[in-house]
Amino acid sequence: MSPAPADVVDRPPAPTTGRTAGGPLVLFVTLGVGVVWLLGRAITRDGGDLHLRDGYVLVGGFEVVVSPGILLALVFAAAGVLLGPPAARRLSWRWLLCGSAGAAAGWSVALALNGGWSRLAYPMASKHEYVHDVGRVDGIGSFIATFTDSVPADSADPWVTHVAGHPPGALLSFVLLERIGLGGSGWAAVLCIAGGALTVPAVLVTVRAVADESAARAVAPFAVLFPGAVWIATSADAFFAGVTAWGVALLALAAVRGPSRAGRLQALAGGLLLGLSLFLSYGLTAAGLIALGVVLVRTRELGRGGVLRILTAAAVGVLLVSAVFTAAGYWWFEGIAVVGQRVRDGAAYDDRAAQAAWFLAGNVAAGAVAAGAAVVAGLAGLRGRLRWLPLAALGGMAVSQLSGLVLGETERIWLPFLVWLLPATAFLPERSARSWLALSAALAITVEVTVRTPW
Repeated sequence: MSPAPADVVDRPPAPTTGRTAGGPLVLFVTLGVGVVWLLGRAITRDGGDLHLRDGYVLVGGFEVVVSPGILLALVFAAAGVLLGPPAARRLSWRWLLCGSAGAAAGWSVALALNGGWSRLAYPMASKHEYVHDVGRVDGIGSFIATFTDSVPADSADPWVTHVAGHPPGALLSFVLLERIGLGGSGWAAVLCIAGGALTVPAVLVTVRAVADESAARAVAPFAVLFPGAVWIATSADAFFAGVTAWGVALLALAAVRGPSRAGRLQALAGGLLLGLSLFLSYGLTAAGLIALGVVLVRTRELGRGGVLRILTAAAVGVLLVSAVFTAAGYWWFEGIAVVGQRVRDGAAYDDRAAQAAWFLAGNVAAGAVAAGAAVVAGLAGLRGRLRWLPLAALGGMAVSQLSGLVLGETERIWLPFLVWLLPATAFLPERSARSWLALSAALAITVEVTVRTPW
């Protein structure tokens, strides 16, 4: 996997001064989050119910909990801020990918340990989560064929909330984990942590393919100390993010290689993963914008014919996965229609729909907190070919907003899109990078200490 040739890299060098337009944008977004918080509190005090578990932006009420476990996160943050940037510059590419994945896993675990070791597995043991329904699955074929029958809330034996809200591939992942002897909430948490951690090398590989290696190395420390890691160790959306991210990364590599046999095989593999993601979460349909973007940015080198061949190979992969589920008896379009009705029939929907205007802003505010100040600052400097990754991710989140079915909890739900905002940090001024990195880590620790999130 060689980097893109120098003659096709159009990412301008990042400014070296400490001044950036990112500062005013961060201030504006921070004030916006504050206003959303105040409005959310006012709605709740007036008798409205946002169903955010006493939260007004993020899910979870305000309660300061500081345990000895937070010392690990503080040490990890200090090491990441001081040692992360030079390590990202000096490590070999292969070691950077491996090290960044391991460090990202360590960061998410360190944050969660503020609540003790039980905090890692506790969220996955909830009565609303996938592990709860694993024991209901006997034969995989019959499970897929009859999955939709148990989605409606008034069905004879409805699936729990998160199972019903996703295609069968989500629960099937945890069923297969149990079938290989790794059952229970502990191993489910390991799968989520691994999925979230593996998004980091996938993003770096993609940034290198779209722009260049120096950009990927600049992004690496921010991808490790990502504030959204608060929800990675304890949320299945982190696993979904990992599958999707590697689908995109393989497409980006295929676009660099071109429509050769090897390039088409990489595109096919990427399509298979992206196809699988469609059966993990309906919302990941919008991730197709990111997948398209990493190929279309190379139209100049590939030509229209080359772009078409790469995308065709990827489409074959998506269709193969879809064909397997369809042949097993699950029709995706019927599934999403039934899920939409279950959401609308849910206890929280009417209350949240009554505050739909607030949730348009609340979703963005929660996403901004999970993305962090460094990402927001970097968005102010987007330019060149690399800008299309964050812009495509923002487009995916806009599609999610327009669906009308995502009302809150976007700090978790949007993880598969938020990781694609991280490339914006490549445009932060080099001299202020450590300061932005420290702010990212501080935000993550602050959220972990002060918000009693269920994830």
